[in-house]
Amino acid sequence: MTRPEHLPEPIIAEEHVTKPDDPQPATRTETDSLGTVQVPADAYWGVHTMRALENFPISKRPISVYPELIVALASVKQAAARANREVGAMSAEKAAWIDQACQRIIDGEHQDQFVVGVIQGGAGTSTNMNANEVITNLALEIAGYPKGRYDILHPIDDVNRSQSTNDTYPTALKISLAFSLKTLLAELELLRQSFGRKADEFHDILKVGRTQMQDAVPMTLGQEFHGYATTLGEDHARLTETIWLLSEINLGATAIGTGITADPGYAAAAVRHLREITGLNLETAPDLIESTSDAGAFMSFSGSLKRSAIKLSKICNDLRLLSSGPQAGLGEINLPPRQAGSSIMPGKVNPVIPEAVSQVAYAIAGTDVTVTMAAEAGQLQLNAFEPVIAHSLLQSITWMRQACWTLRVNCVDGITANVERLNAMVASSVGVITALIPFIGYTAAASLAKQALATGRPVADLVVEAGLMTRHDVERQLAPSRLSGIHPVTQAIPVIDLHGEPSE
Repeated sequence: MTRPEHLPEPIIAEEHVTKPDDPQPATRTETDSLGTVQVPADAYWGVHTMRALENFPISKRPISVYPELIVALASVKQAAARANREVGAMSAEKAAWIDQACQRIIDGEHQDQFVVGVIQGGAGTSTNMNANEVITNLALEIAGYPKGRYDILHPIDDVNRSQSTNDTYPTALKISLAFSLKTLLAELELLRQSFGRKADEFHDILKVGRTQMQDAVPMTLGQEFHGYATTLGEDHARLTETIWLLSEINLGATAIGTGITADPGYAAAAVRHLREITGLNLETAPDLIESTSDAGAFMSFSGSLKRSAIKLSKICNDLRLLSSGPQAGLGEINLPPRQAGSSIMPGKVNPVIPEAVSQVAYAIAGTDVTVTMAAEAGQLQLNAFEPVIAHSLLQSITWMRQACWTLRVNCVDGITANVERLNAMVASSVGVITALIPFIGYTAAASLAKQALATGRPVADLVVEAGLMTRHDVERQLAPSRLSGIHPVTQAIPVIDLHGEPSE
């Protein structure tokens, strides 16, 4: 079939084919139980990592996208080396090399060498082996040896001594979550403070409250924003409480919780060193068999994170409603304009920041389901699905933290109030008559409210004309400070009899 001349030639993506005159990249040969593999000569990772790269080309996201996880892995390996030296399972020389290599990674060096994908089979073995190989080759370099000299220092025999993926990986995950949580809590507190400042700024601005999307009684805009600040403060407290979920670790459990291959004193020494390295209040789980197989802590942590995200999304929904319009909506507040809102409607500006934050909340709710399913899928002495748990939780924390930042900086800090519109809506609202029920009774109030809606006349005028209250008393009870509860009514309220008349 002839291709029409007016259409451009298709762009065909081709893999690069090495030509005879192309320089061949330098490699080194590494061997495992399955055979030999060529590894890039300058790579700090080795054969096990290479096989993982071939087996799991799924996520296109390396574990290095989560720096806290890399630091946590290096911290675990550093603590293990120190513990092994302490119990006599490793020479001081080797332990020192490993210790120095881990510290460099903790300080931010060579984190790009952690290249295995976030989604992988094997319960995190590929991640653990990636860490073992990078630390080994970096330690060899520190000691003056070339990469790959595993006869001098071995990734498994030395860097992974007294360990298994099944205790190092979940331990590193809990540490990385604790590190990440601290940064999220810091951003959440800054966002709470931002809403608090707006609450102070809007303290005296009266508005109509709403329930079920219908007009309710008056309140102040400051009270509304103070409520948001309080909600965020409660979320901060609930998330802070989840730290204890992450403090119990199974380091020293090795394969299934029996501690096989580890010195009897290793677990206590390792957790003590890990506390010193991370600054976290870590403790060894009382039942290492249970701790190695159970992922309940991750499920509980995920639930708390989802709770906070959904509540934040509710606030964002409110901001979108309150700023809707600006002409045909509520139009009570103005969100700072961030970008053009339409490719066809000139002048349109959309609430893009709250929209983005809500989408983060939806994603976090979705990853909570993922974590739940992965936790349920654990079998017998191990949960093989912790890599997707790790990815889900670390992504959720990262997105939540950045969402809090952009909501604060690009939205809340710049919100202003439409005072004239708010005043006009309060003046025409029949909801204010609720404040007069103790004085005129519900039946009379309902009748006058219906009349006000039908005629558009102010409630105060109708109450006075009906002879139910004096002008002075009506104005006193409908003062903004009393309507909003800022200055509550303190005098005795007369009891209303069955006929709607104040009793003596």
